[in-house]
Amino acid sequence: FFFVFGSSIMSDKETKKIQFKIILTSDNRQPYRVVTVSEETPFTAVLRFAAEQFRVQSADTMAATTKDGTGINPSQTSGSIFLKYGSE
Repeated sequence: FFFVFGSSIMSDKETKKIQFKIILTSDNRQPYRVVTVSEETPFTAVLRFAAEQFRVQSADTMAATTKDGTGINPSQTSGSIFLKYGSE
């Protein structure tokens, strides 16, 4: 499982970027990872990148939740995820 926290930032060209803090719940001794992507980025790409960073076998078998335990459907854009679930 991944816990996901989001925040919105602006790049130098006024392109909206979303920043996610991702925690691997099965091994919370590891530090969280920060991923910054454009709003249009598929959230599945964010999860795949996080899985690589945490050395998890496959993001396809993982689940993503918010801090309060709400499940996140990864077949959305990163911007949609941020708008639905907000920030820390």
